[in-house]
Amino acid sequence: MAKRTAYKKKYLKRLGYGEQDHVPCEVCESTANDIHHINYRSLGGTDDIENLMALCRFHHDSAHLGVLSPEHLQEIHDAFLVGKL
Repeated sequence: MAKRTAYKKKYLKRLGYGEQDHVPCEVCESTANDIHHINYRSLGGTDDIENLMALCRFHHDSAHLGVLSPEHLQEIHDAFLVGKL
């Protein structure tokens, strides 16, 4: 479990969010519920900030169902990071 929360803490810290802050979904800006690996760890994805994105439940489910492709998510994430890092 510690490893699972480590990447969430890494995301929050790197982007300047506190644990109680509103973290926006990078797709729709509603409240994010999950930190998603764009490229799944099981397929070699890393816990680097470039591979982590905050998503609301709807968009997280959409990502896992394949409605949002990793390529599309990466484009959204790259645009979100501009000016944040």
